Amino acid sequence: MISKFSLFISVLFISSSIFATSIEWGPTGHRTTGKIAENHLKKSVLKKIDKLLDGQSLAFVSTYGDEIKSDKKYNKFYTWHYVNMPFDKTYETSEKNPQGDLVTGINKCVEVLKDENSSKEDKAFYLKLLVHLVGDLHQPMHVGRAEDKGGNTVQVQWFGRGTNLHRVWDSDMINEWGMSYLELADNEQDLSKAQLKAIQAGSVIDWVNESHDLTKKVYASVKVGENLRYQYNYDHFKTVRQQLQKAGIRLAELLNDIFA
Repeated sequence: MISKFSLFISVLFISSSIFATSIEWGPTGHRTTGKIAENHLKKSVLKKIDKLLDGQSLAFVSTYGDEIKSDKKYNKFYTWHYVNMPFDKTYETSEKNPQGDLVTGINKCVEVLKDENSSKEDKAFYLKLLVHLVGDLHQPMHVGRAEDKGGNTVQVQWFGRGTNLHRVWDSDMINEWGMSYLELADNEQDLSKAQLKAIQAGSVIDWVNESHDLTKKVYASVKVGENLRYQYNYDHFKTVRQQLQKAGIRLAELLNDIFA
């Protein structure tokens, strides 16, 4: 017979496991992107955003897009978090999701924020979504294959623990590094004006296609069931940091244009 104590421990373990595997680009990753974006905003724009969000920072609201997934009334926004494309397609040539995707979601957010007739409530809502979605766009597995749900069904191990390829890039590598979002943002790579300009260039579709090129390399970086450890983190965490920085810089570019 299972004792009440054993049953409690089992339930606690299962609950903890579920919580641990429910994280997206990781809250730390999204918050890093939000903080980096703030570092690249014009002062006048930062003031407008601060007023719109009632003092909440971009880092604070960056996880909002995931938080609302628990409320069914926001189900229509679920497909905005990703775009699935075969390896031999670009966004322009791929089949589009009729329910929307990352590109249509970001474009809708920008449209609402630029509309002078939009209410403050709507602008705040879509700003929070925009911060999150631009982060998702730069996580390569959010631009993955439909057949494995962006790497969610590609089972691997992380230091001997069961996980999947999507989660490795969402949070496992970031969590293993052990830095807070403030530490990651404060240690963003120093860029020249030319490098900064190159990152800011292009459209949302260009950025999606760029992420998709990286996605192909991510899929090729593992074998199903492989136990990923220090070497994988060493080889790829630099790319994670670069993607977080690009996301922050490009988010700031969008916001500087919207609120200019």
